[in-house]
Amino acid sequence: MPAVQPPSRVLVTGASGFIAVWVVKTLLERGYSVVGTVRSEEKGVYLRTLFQEHGDSFSYTIIEDIEKDGAFDEAVRGIDAVEHTASPFHFRADDPQELIRPAVKGTVNVLESIKNHGPSVKRVVITASTACIMWDKGVAAEFDESDWNITSPAIVEKLGKDAPGPDKYRTSKVFAERAAWDFMEKNKSIGFDLVTVCPPIVLGPIMQQVDSVSALNTSIAGFYQHTTTSIQKEQKDRVTPVANWVDVRDVALIHALSLEKEEAGGKRFITSSGPLIYQNVLDALHSAGEYPDVPKGEPGAGKLVKADVFKSDKAIQVFGIKFKTMEETAVATLTALRERSF
Repeated sequence: MPAVQPPSRVLVTGASGFIAVWVVKTLLERGYSVVGTVRSEEKGVYLRTLFQEHGDSFSYTIIEDIEKDGAFDEAVRGIDAVEHTASPFHFRADDPQELIRPAVKGTVNVLESIKNHGPSVKRVVITASTACIMWDKGVAAEFDESDWNITSPAIVEKLGKDAPGPDKYRTSKVFAERAAWDFMEKNKSIGFDLVTVCPPIVLGPIMQQVDSVSALNTSIAGFYQHTTTSIQKEQKDRVTPVANWVDVRDVALIHALSLEKEEAGGKRFITSSGPLIYQNVLDALHSAGEYPDVPKGEPGAGKLVKADVFKSDKAIQVFGIKFKTMEETAVATLTALRERSF
C-alpha cells in the first residue's frame, strides 16, 4: 500500500490515553489533520485546549462504547489512516473478559467500520504490546517479532478469574492483535494494510488529563512508586526486572512513521529501549543530578541483573530511529510528575 503523508486526515482512537495523546501531538506537528475519539465531552475539551495552537487541524468525536457494533462507522468516513490505540491497560480485572472483550471487540469493530465505511483509509496502525510477544522462554531470553505469547492465554484458560492480573491483561493484547491479523487474512482484497506496534512498559512525560496520583496510568504509576520519597520500596524490588521499557515520545514517533514508510505495511514492530530495572532508573536520575531527593537504593546493582531483551532491530532498520536514553526518559518523566505536584 502507498504510504500516508501529511496533510492526510488521521483518526486516533482512545485519543485521551497516555500514548495516544503523544501520537496526536506528533502527528499534528508533522502536518497531519487529526480526529481523536474520546469517551466524554470533558476529555474532548481537554484535548482541544491542549492542542489549541493547531486550530482546526485537531477535532474530536465522542464514542462512549467501542464494543458497540458500528461504533466507528461515522468516525472513519473521510479518513486516510487510523491509529487504533484504544484498549484497557490495568491488572485489576476480576473476570478476564473485562479486558479481553473490549480489546478484541474494539479492534475488530474499527476494522469492520473501515472496511464498510472508510474507503479512503490506506493504512491502519494498531498499538499492540510486547505482552503479545513475551512467553516462558527461559531466563534472560531474547524475543523478536516472530515470537507470540502462548503462556498467558494458557494460564487464563486454565485458571480463569484466578489467573494473575498481568496474564489477564497480556491475554487481552494477544487476542486483540491476533484478531487484527486474522481479519486481514480473511479480507485480502480490502483497500488498506496493517501495522502493529509492540512497545513494552512505556515511560516518559505525561500529557494526558490526570488530576491525582491514583489516576496515573499503570506504567507511570509504577515509575512513581519507585521514585517518590513517600513510598519505601525494598531493594529486591529495585533489582527485579519488570519487563523492557521505551519512551512514549519514541513510541509516538514510530506510530507516525508507520504511516509514512511504505515498507512498514504488513509488519509488526517491537519498540524497546532495553530491560527495565528500577535501580538503573534511580542511578540515571542521580547521574543527571536534577533530583537528589529520589531514593538511591544500591547504585550499580542493576547492572548485574540478567533480564529478557526485546529486540528492536527491525524498527531501527525500517524507521531509522535512535531510542532515547534512560537518563533522558527518567528525568523527563519525573519532571512531568513534579510539575503536577505528584
